[in-house]
Amino acid sequence: MTGLAAAVWAALDTVRDPELDQPITELEFVASCTVSDDGVAAVRLRLPTFFCAPNFAWLMVADAHDAVSAVPGVTHTDIALDDHFASVTINEGVAARAGFVAAFDGQAQSELDELRAVFLRKAALAGQDRLARPLVDAGHTPEQLAATRLGDLPPSPELDRLRQRRADVGLPHGPDAPLLLHPDGAPVPAEQVPLHLRRARLTRVASKPTPTRAEICSPPATRMRCPRDDDPADPRRSPLSRPAPRADRAVPRAGARPGTRRGAGRGRRAAARLSERLLARIDALMGWPDRDLRGERIPRQDGWS
Repeated sequence: MTGLAAAVWAALDTVRDPELDQPITELEFVASCTVSDDGVAAVRLRLPTFFCAPNFAWLMVADAHDAVSAVPGVTHTDIALDDHFASVTINEGVAARAGFVAAFDGQAQSELDELRAVFLRKAALAGQDRLARPLVDAGHTPEQLAATRLGDLPPSPELDRLRQRRADVGLPHGPDAPLLLHPDGAPVPAEQVPLHLRRARLTRVASKPTPTRAEICSPPATRMRCPRDDDPADPRRSPLSRPAPRADRAVPRAGARPGTRRGAGRGRRAAARLSERLLARIDALMGWPDRDLRGERIPRQDGWS
């Protein structure tokens, strides 16, 4: 990889999935990246799902275009999204610098600045949980956490990440800035620390990928994106393109009434029990700092409510 190609890749490494707050390079959303001798950078992006939300896709394509265009030595930037239901609209709109509303004329009502700011604020709040949790485990009280400054923390990628997110939304991010801040930038007093950290943890857990999203966005899964509907041997092709089931395999049970099935009541009861267990699990996870990520109780510290 040449020096310019490495710089382009480093620029793409700064582009993040707006919801997951992870680099698109780490998620393997970059299908290809080439740089010609005359400085033309061609990047192809491919998301794990064909129907990924167009506003999220737009943010990643537009951010990639801006990041690559800012690399010294790049004379022209060609960013394209492949295998997406709105790829043509997104690619043409980003290339023309038309804006989200103009590109999706009649469908979008506002630009995505506020959506981007919402995700940045969530990331800044979730970062407080990442940095405060080890301190709580080490025995820090709410009073000590309320007095902790960013300069008191050891250098780490998580600290750099929090500082960057705060800078993005205009919050204090220098060495003297408090570790715990309200969304408006006001320091969190000691009596509000437990509730604030619960909210920060809720935001962090909510922004983490669900098991399904984690499986979809994991690197091995992103290699299985593109089914070939015209290939009868491809097991990933659309169900609409598969042969209809044989009639002799859909014979109804004798005496069965239309629209009914055996065990429907048992299924509803099982679903209710599962819902109760899931709610109990969520309550355990949300009860930070009383329980850890596995839902197991952790020792209380003096001053926690």
